[in-house]
Amino acid sequence: MMATWFQGPKEDFIRVSQEGAARGVNILHFTGGVRITLAPASPRAIAQTRMTIMQRAEVHGVPCDVACTGRFYDFFEKRAGRWAIVLRQPIYEKDRLDPVDPAASLTLDPEVLARYPEGYRYLAYLQVQVGYPVKPDMPGVTGPEVDRLYQRGAAWLAGQPVAP
Repeated sequence: MMATWFQGPKEDFIRVSQEGAARGVNILHFTGGVRITLAPASPRAIAQTRMTIMQRAEVHGVPCDVACTGRFYDFFEKRAGRWAIVLRQPIYEKDRLDPVDPAASLTLDPEVLARYPEGYRYLAYLQVQVGYPVKPDMPGVTGPEVDRLYQRGAAWLAGQPVAP
């Protein structure tokens, strides 16, 4: 699992997600339409699923909601008769951060915002505030990170191994 705040195997992701929930971390995911590309004559596929990540937390003492839209870019393989995700890499396209109380005043640090790409900078800002280390080079709508991801996807469909 690759995410802004975590990169590693699914078992560790499940554990740290459960630990976060026990501490009151409030994150929801909404998934939408899916497009699947099957490899010809191979048990491999790439699935792209529309998604929105919604998280609530305090930012500088102000309760805020962040919403980040994008796609899950999933490397699938059929193993022992079952399809399973081998690697999930989100593509972060657009986000926003809003105080829960629209009358609240909130000032963000422009230097912190500038550390993260446009597609998830507000999500990253909130996650940094709650103590997560956020990866600064995740794929967005355009750029070398998403270009490399698409190349990895094509290589995966052609039968090559994928590494995180």
